[in-house]
Amino acid sequence: MKKILVPVDFSEYSEYALEVAAQIAKEQNASIVIFHMIGLSESVLSKSELEEQEEAKYYIKLAKDKIKTFTDKPYLKNVVVKTVLQNFKIFSEVNLVAKEQNIDLIVMGSHGISGLKTFFVGSNTEKVIRTAEVPVIVIKKKRSSFDINNIVFACDLKPENCSAFNKVKDFALTFSARLHLVYINTIGINFMSNSQIQEKIDAFTSLIGEEIPIKIYNDYSIEQGIFNYANDISADIVAIPTHGRIGLAHFFMGSIGESVANQANTPIMTIKI
Repeated sequence: MKKILVPVDFSEYSEYALEVAAQIAKEQNASIVIFHMIGLSESVLSKSELEEQEEAKYYIKLAKDKIKTFTDKPYLKNVVVKTVLQNFKIFSEVNLVAKEQNIDLIVMGSHGISGLKTFFVGSNTEKVIRTAEVPVIVIKKKRSSFDINNIVFACDLKPENCSAFNKVKDFALTFSARLHLVYINTIGINFMSNSQIQEKIDAFTSLIGEEIPIKIYNDYSIEQGIFNYANDISADIVAIPTHGRIGLAHFFMGSIGESVANQANTPIMTIKI
């Protein structure tokens, strides 16, 4: 892991992400690329060429001054930090920057105050997750100490998840963390017997080429099961595969009690499959 991208909008949430990225960068001897979207309006771009250039220079200088203040933090000491400014307006364009800068990991903040459904679906965070070709870690609160000791990888054990598992496994090895695989067995029409689940486990472990313990966790919903299990083992990160442009909408749709949503403060890592 050599380069970490942190999209910033100068909010407290993007600062939470920057602080976590700094801790990861120090541990992995990596550098940080801060990305800010200037997002000049059409009214600015429709002016005369000279006016447009002068106003663009003003907004670029303003952004640079803000970034200078934003990055004047003790936790960034001895961390190599580069800044990228683009006149992008769509968060899905973050992936273009990640490609250009050879990014290995994206760390970004999200408030998620309305629960998991709003946290992912339709948010700027979701737009990044849908298009990012590198893992994305989402931070929701300040974490002055970010030790990665336990990682939960939750999936439905389909063959398509093998590549995501291997990426999470490499990530866990990088941090000398313990990786916990979990399958959430939900009550209702999707309920499966132990023998049925064991067949899925056998097929999955055969594909990844190793025997690895997989926890079967019963709960009322996939969402509740993942976060309840994460809480049970004091997980530092919950890793979830995502289908790119399909995003997590199919995964986090459905009613989720606010009490559960408010507890979902564990950092989320998504891996595109």
